[in-house]
Amino acid sequence: MRALLQRVSHASVAVEGAVLGEIGPGLLILVCAMHGDTEAEADRLAAKIAKMRVFKDDEGRMNLSAVDARASALVVSQFTLAADTKRGNRPGFSSAAPPDEAKRLYEYFAGRVQAEGLPVAMGRFGADMKVALVNDGPVTIWLDTAE
Repeated sequence: MRALLQRVSHASVAVEGAVLGEIGPGLLILVCAMHGDTEAEADRLAAKIAKMRVFKDDEGRMNLSAVDARASALVVSQFTLAADTKRGNRPGFSSAAPPDEAKRLYEYFAGRVQAEGLPVAMGRFGADMKVALVNDGPVTIWLDTAE
């Protein structure tokens, strides 16, 4: 699985003008299930994100995890993280998991993030979503379970 993790002071996701999910300080997690991914990758990724120390402590150092900081997570599916840009100008997405499997893993992953101790808000799989965020820092981290 791939994820783009952003520390935010605020983030929301809307579909057709209706806000589906919204968080205050926390993590915006854009996530993509890749071809061949299983629950094991989702488990590892959720655990890593929950423990990743990207929040400031009292001394201003990034020493606190999202759980330590009592942060929330907004989990949004984004198959374009699977983009292959090696040839030509049109990205290819053949490495993304098939839609049914990707949806199942997206929902499973969001549940695992919540099980790790973070309140979770979600987007809608496959929808044309509008994501708004204020990146705090900015802190943006790329994660890939295949690496």
